[in-house]
Amino acid sequence: MPPTFDPRAVRLHVVTGKGGVGKTTVAAALALALARGGRRVLLAEVEGRQGISQTFDVPPLGTSEALLVQDSSGGELWGISVDAKAALLEYLQIFYKLGRAGSALEKVGAIDFATTIAPGVRDVLLIGKVYEAARRTDGPRRGQGRPVWDAVVLDAPPTGRVARFLGVNAEVADIAKVGPIRAQADSITALLTSPETAVHVVTLLEEMPVQETVDAVAELRDGGFGLGMAFVNLVRDPLLDEVSADLLTGTPAADLEPLIKEQLLSVGVKATAPMVRGLLREGFDHLARITLQEEMGAELTATGLPLVALPALVDGVEEGGIGVLAEVLAEAFEAFEGEVRR
Repeated sequence: MPPTFDPRAVRLHVVTGKGGVGKTTVAAALALALARGGRRVLLAEVEGRQGISQTFDVPPLGTSEALLVQDSSGGELWGISVDAKAALLEYLQIFYKLGRAGSALEKVGAIDFATTIAPGVRDVLLIGKVYEAARRTDGPRRGQGRPVWDAVVLDAPPTGRVARFLGVNAEVADIAKVGPIRAQADSITALLTSPETAVHVVTLLEEMPVQETVDAVAELRDGGFGLGMAFVNLVRDPLLDEVSADLLTGTPAADLEPLIKEQLLSVGVKATAPMVRGLLREGFDHLARITLQEEMGAELTATGLPLVALPALVDGVEEGGIGVLAEVLAEAFEAFEGEVRR
């Protein structure tokens, strides 16, 4: 597919996907891949599930950045669990210098009201904290010096609500016509709709995840958000050659059983009827899975997003599995950068 974004320009990678497709795992692998390239990367989660700490087998993350991986390339991977209450108190201190007054508001319940009851405010605070991290510099004043983070990877809410989550500041701007709140909302929206941000979608080659992906891509495009790649997780390689697949497709199972038994005997395996029937069931199931993958892959291709296939790992992300996914993603980004240069 033609390039949809320039990975060299992206500093904020937003990763979304339907629940259960491995969104957090892929976000972590992407962040690790970027860190292995010598970058200083922040991996942020906003749903309070502590998925990052479980992926890297570290203690639960807090509201301050914690070092997760120090890579030999010089890159670093840090993690944070963004909390709406902490983000609001920080916001009040930075922009309004409330200090102790902010603590007083917390005591009377105003902070809990704003972060749990007032509709939309929680999302405003969460995305605002991510924006602050992406824009943070090491100079004496805000905006001066070099960016603290070379890249920020956001483990975002699922596809069903990611467009609303990313677009919440546009709604704030409609309410606050002037003033600092309007300026802040406009700045966040400008970043999220700029070439510096790419929204990547994680999916499986199954009907429901693919349909949610297609719907989310359309909604994100309508919202003006820049799209990145579609990471297709748990892809299974075909194990049957064309002749075997044709046999399974066009031959009744009863006629195949003697053939399978004969083939097993030819290699010294004494085949029983249950063994042969079991092998046939596995063959049919595998062929059905591969056929479904091809059909769903065609639907994903129609979205116009570059597809990156991530293998199904036998041992999951244990035993270095997250590193394997990071290698695949690093190669995909390198190849995509080459396409963009051309």
